[in-house]
This record gives sequence, structure tokens and C-alpha cells, in this order.
Amino acid sequence: MTIGVLVMAYGTPGSPEEVEPYYTKIRHGHPPTPELLADLQRRYKAIGGISPLAERTDAQVAGIRAALDRDYPGEYLVALGTKYTEPSIETAAAELTAAGVERIVGLVLTPHGSTMGTGQYLARAKEALVDGPPLLGIERWWSEKAFIALMAERVDEALTKIPAELARSTVVIFTAHSLPERVLLEGDTYPDEVAQSAEAVAAKVGLTHHLVAWQSAGRTKDPWIGPDILAVLPEQAAAGIKAVVICPIGFVADHLEVLFDVDIEAKAVADDLGLTLVRTRSLNDDSSFTSLLADVAHRRGQRVR
Repeated sequence: MTIGVLVMAYGTPGSPEEVEPYYTKIRHGHPPTPELLADLQRRYKAIGGISPLAERTDAQVAGIRAALDRDYPGEYLVALGTKYTEPSIETAAAELTAAGVERIVGLVLTPHGSTMGTGQYLARAKEALVDGPPLLGIERWWSEKAFIALMAERVDEALTKIPAELARSTVVIFTAHSLPERVLLEGDTYPDEVAQSAEAVAAKVGLTHHLVAWQSAGRTKDPWIGPDILAVLPEQAAAGIKAVVICPIGFVADHLEVLFDVDIEAKAVADDLGLTLVRTRSLNDDSSFTSLLADVAHRRGQRVR
């Protein structure tokens, strides 16, 4: 018996020339305005010309595959499918189906469940597999003890980089990608899950106080979940905070939303305010992280329902 693991991720342009068609696809076929395109190109240029997300995701998938091969040799086939680039979710689903797997575990590389996140990924996978093997979806995995421990280690590490004289006036801010506020009206649990995961990490570290903020809101007319990290930083400075540790708990790899939105944009705001800002290291392809994802996939694969 072979079980397929369909690892799903967002996808990213592979070169500067692919940015415009990629942006058009994200906008459901509507080309971006020249101003929007120029702004996105500016942000990519600021982090080196293109995002390292594709490389990071490939390494994560390789790590998951290696962990499954090590612990359960011959039992799993792993394929990557992305939302906006190739190989697509549909391409990867077809690949696993053609390989003759008995069932497929759907694993999204985002910790928290949401209708616009994991829900959309799993819906596309289910549709692609309507005539194929059954799909065993994983809605969320943020509550895994190993995940909480990994994030706590990174917060602890970041706190050691804060000068000792600022330790008493330091706050840890957990961030995740904002979503349109309309998801709240639909009963989406995403904000609650982000808050609960932040609380769990804070408790593991032993923090007496922490905050949750949002980042990377879309450039649309719709209101997005807040408060935004760029608005929170001035508030903290005004309250007497001298240093912040930002833990992007909703992201699992270095990419535009981390390398630009936090490392450049938020850092510039902090610098202007006289705040010391330290970001936690991304999980990327840390073997402890890919092993925990392999374990999550294995456990789901053994539960047929």
C-alpha cells in the first residue's frame, strides 16, 4: 500500500519576468495597474530581485519526503502542488493518482485553518481528485506540541539578541497574514487560532505579556483584519516600549511577507521610532520542522476517515 502526500503551498514567481503574469493570476485574471505592479516589483527588488520561497518550499517538501522515507520506507509518495504556479495542485494530484496511491493526504504549508487559506487549497485538491483516490485533508496543525516548541525556541533565541538594558521594556509581537474582515462574518476561526497559537508559545517561553498583530493586508478596498503591525509599533513606542521581537507565527518560510514586510518595512518604522526590532528565524527546512510535518501527514494517512 502506498499513500500519497499532496503538499500544498502558495507559489511564487521564478524570475522578475514572471512577476506580472503571476500578479495577474493572483488577481483572478485582472492585470494589476501600473502602480500596483511597480510597487510589487519594488518590493521584490528590495529583497534581491525575487523571492526565495520556491527554493524554500522545495527544500521543505524534500525534508518531508526524506523523513517519511526514513521512518516508513516505501509507504509514501510526496508531491508538491502550488496555488498560483506550476506544478499546480491539480498537476500534483494527477501525478499521485497516476502513481496508483490508495489515498492522498492533503497537507497545506500554513499552520492555521481558514476559509481563504487551507479551505481553498483543500477544496481545489478535492475537486481535482473527484474521480481519484480519497483525500484526507489536514485543516490545521498549529496545536502540534513540536510546532509550539520550535516557535518557543525561536522566540527565546530572539530575546537573547535584545540588549540587556532593554529587557524590561521589550514586548513580543506575534504576526500572521491578515484576511478580509468579511471572513469574520462567515464564522472563520482563523483569528482565534492565531491568538491561541501565540498564547501557547508565549506560555512555553514564560512571557507575562505579548501581542498579536496582523501584516501584509491586500491592496484592496475591503477592510482587513487588524491591528496592522505598522500601526502597533508606534503605539508600543508611545507606551514606553524600547524593543520588540516580532514572531511571524503564521509563516513557515522566508519570503516577501517576511523579508520585506517585516525585515524592511516594519524595521524602518521601528528605526524611525527608536525601537530595537528583532525577528525570529523562519522555520524553512529545519529538519525538526519537516519531521513534525511528516509525522502529522503519517498520522492523518493512517486515519482513513
